[in-house]
Amino acid sequence: MTNRAFPAWAGDAEALPPRPFRASMAAVSPEGIIGVDQAIPWNYPADVRRLWRLTRGATVIFGRLTWETLPRRPLRRRRNMVVSRGPVPGAESFRSVGAAVAASAGETVWFLGGTGIYEEAMDYADFLDITHIPDRVAPGPGQRAAYFPRIAPARWRAGPLIPDPDEPGVTRRRYLRRKESP
Repeated sequence: MTNRAFPAWAGDAEALPPRPFRASMAAVSPEGIIGVDQAIPWNYPADVRRLWRLTRGATVIFGRLTWETLPRRPLRRRRNMVVSRGPVPGAESFRSVGAAVAASAGETVWFLGGTGIYEEAMDYADFLDITHIPDRVAPGPGQRAAYFPRIAPARWRAGPLIPDPDEPGVTRRRYLRRKESP
């Protein structure tokens, strides 16, 4: 889809806008869930490979709990920043998303979770890169689900829904920040 509202890269799941930019990337269930008990409740290897491809060479910002769930820390070939109240071994630590963004001025930044980071990042991201996972997620008794924040249509313009060629049922959509009204 190419028009003034949606540049060509917004309709191509592998393309990116000119650098630098700031964006949130998340995989979300139909219920809006991004994790259960600090784990991702699905397994889509092509989606993980895509995350590695698109974030290589960029700055990645996590919340502490998301950081602690990573199988390998720090993520290689990326500048790793963690928002936390205290120092985090293996990453640069910041007390707020705003402080991390200020420290990464002029760099390409990906916000990678969790819920609180995504919520704060709504004020900083140029676009949202959302993978829609087809799996229904029903947390059991006593389990805690983490949700992606609501994407407000007044603030974000939805791009085309793009099917993943390698993962049946998986789709992607980019949401571009609407221009501020004068």
